[in-house]
Amino acid sequence: MAFMRYRGLPQGEPTVEDFRAWLAQFDADRDGRISREELQHALRSLNVWFAWWKARGGVRAADANRDGGVAGEEEVARLFAFAQRNLHAKIAQLGYY
Repeated sequence: MAFMRYRGLPQGEPTVEDFRAWLAQFDADRDGRISREELQHALRSLNVWFAWWKARGGVRAADANRDGGVAGEEEVARLFAFAQRNLHAKIAQLGYY
């Protein structure tokens, strides 16, 4: 098993574009869509507690068309808003990893 090193966001307050670029690292199947499992992996990389539960909540909050994943600018922006509301401390720290 290979270990992956994920890059963090630039220092300072991240933008939606920074968040999207960071999140793209976790798109395992490269379909342009972040599934609940991929979001869970991203949250685990930040040492977020209960990552599976928070990933489920994030996809539910962001998935406007209810296809089970986050794709497109609107849905990524909704996921970013969810992350700022519910994971603010971790999102602010992304630039320091």
